[in-house]
Amino acid sequence: MRMSRGTVFAIVDGENFELYRNSGAEAAPRLTAMEPPELEATNFSAGARRSDAPRRHQARTGDGSNDSHDESAHVAAVTGWLNQQVLEGEIAELVIVADPRSLGEMRRHYHKELKASLRAEVPKTLTGRPVSEIIKVIQR
Repeated sequence: MRMSRGTVFAIVDGENFELYRNSGAEAAPRLTAMEPPELEATNFSAGARRSDAPRRHQARTGDGSNDSHDESAHVAAVTGWLNQQVLEGEIAELVIVADPRSLGEMRRHYHKELKASLRAEVPKTLTGRPVSEIIKVIQR
């Protein structure tokens, strides 16, 4: 997969958000880390729509709250921020790499302009991985 210079890569899971920009050539990407924004995961209703999901798949914290709601809220907050960046012209081309569950939740919140700027979606967990590994996965 070729990605033009300036393409933004959002690496997401239920708890983490990493941002990179391709500062290299289209055929030889070089991902430069960007500072991710401070996000407030306030959209706790995002996970509530999953109330029909089997409970055995929903992790619980020690206080009895539902982690899947927190993860869905985090992913919704990330997607909201990405939508805003696309609408403001800060992101022209975007690649999203996220675990399948997070990617599914993100798709529910995509703005039509984000969909238009989306160059690829990669359903894989790569948060915390070295940039070289991210590039290898994207180039496949």
